[in-house]
Amino acid sequence: MTKRMTLALLSTSAPYAWRLGDGSSHDRLKLADYVSLIQTAERGMIDIFFLADNCGIREDRMGLEPMRGFSSVVIPDAFTLLSTLVAVTSHIGLVATASTTYNEPYNVARKLGTLDHLSEGRAGWNVVTSSMDAEAQNFGLDRQLDTADRYSRAREFLEVTRALWDSWEDDAVIVDPESRTYFDPTKVHYLNHAGTHFKVRGPLSLPRSPQGHPVICQAGGSEDGWEFAAQTADVMYGKAIALDEAHRFYADVKGRMKKYGRAPDQLKILPGLVTSIGRTEKEACDKYRAVQDCLSEDEGRAMLHHLLPGAPLDDVGLDEIVPEQPEIDAAAKRFRIFLNRDGRRLKLREVVDFISGGIGHLTLIGSPSQVADRMVAWLEQEGCDGFNLMPHVLPSGLDDFVDMVVPELQARGVVSEAYGEGTLRDRLGLARPADARWRIAQGSNLEAMQA
Repeated sequence: MTKRMTLALLSTSAPYAWRLGDGSSHDRLKLADYVSLIQTAERGMIDIFFLADNCGIREDRMGLEPMRGFSSVVIPDAFTLLSTLVAVTSHIGLVATASTTYNEPYNVARKLGTLDHLSEGRAGWNVVTSSMDAEAQNFGLDRQLDTADRYSRAREFLEVTRALWDSWEDDAVIVDPESRTYFDPTKVHYLNHAGTHFKVRGPLSLPRSPQGHPVICQAGGSEDGWEFAAQTADVMYGKAIALDEAHRFYADVKGRMKKYGRAPDQLKILPGLVTSIGRTEKEACDKYRAVQDCLSEDEGRAMLHHLLPGAPLDDVGLDEIVPEQPEIDAAAKRFRIFLNRDGRRLKLREVVDFISGGIGHLTLIGSPSQVADRMVAWLEQEGCDGFNLMPHVLPSGLDDFVDMVVPELQARGVVSEAYGEGTLRDRLGLARPADARWRIAQGSNLEAMQA
């Protein structure tokens, strides 16, 4: 039986691609552009429309001046935007990013629960802990919390949020005119949670949503992040530029799940994938180079400082091979920036291309069959369960993928020709979490729910 490929779309592209000047670049503040984008994704049988989000501009170690030409400084609120896109879509999943460091469980549970109801079971949450000092400084802190504290808070945050979603039993809403009863109060439960980071009474002001819990996504790149995903996530976004590295990552994270009582197929691992598609390989390369030529050397080096802090690269020429030095390799390992590929050390220009066009993710440049072949190979050889698509330029890069690559994937039997029935969880092959009765009967490490 052919394994099905899960596809997500990250709705951002290279932040300098707008300089191509053809008038077709994606406007981050124009609703019509988002509508067109998500409807194209739905036409291409893509499973998830994923909005990245931050609580500040990503300027750590860079500053605003080198970013003056980057459209990525504009970050609309994910929940507001996805709520408008519910009405113009029918099948695609809607995943919003929300930080566990700079939010409260009740607010996030309520927003996601509402989105799941309005979309009839298509909502998801990309759980992030936030990593930038620039974000911390918008919330009364001088610097980011350390990793251990952020993940301790994140685990409790997620547990409380799930308990809030479970505070109504599935059959709590009755709507019985004869008895004048809208809901059964014996089936709505208080949390009375008092933990290390949060004190939450509950219950949530919403009935249990169509999926029980919206789909939980996670993208942490640290050891703590991998463990958190193995314990809690339904979907994990990853990073690798070679199949052997992807396979090691896939086996590592899936291998951690058993100790949490989870089967490997309960987590979909989706590496990021930057694409540039042409009818021929040359056409695809020309498209890719046209976008990269919009980036100046100074901007590229500023991005190096941002993503490889502490790496002494100022004196390395763009066409020189990146030196093998401990400071450089340590910075690259920390931020999962790969300096070697296909058995060779990369030139600095290649590293700039990778991190500027897609933060160091796998980049496939070629004809539809070439790109499809590589994607299927990764799927079949357990390098992934699918991909988080990051077209090099929007919207044309998504049009190219949907019109040229998706038919190739469908011909290989890994992408369906029509959406199935049911919720996002159903289409991803994920079980619906048991309702509040299970939690009450079995207990949890929250305070016991009280009727």
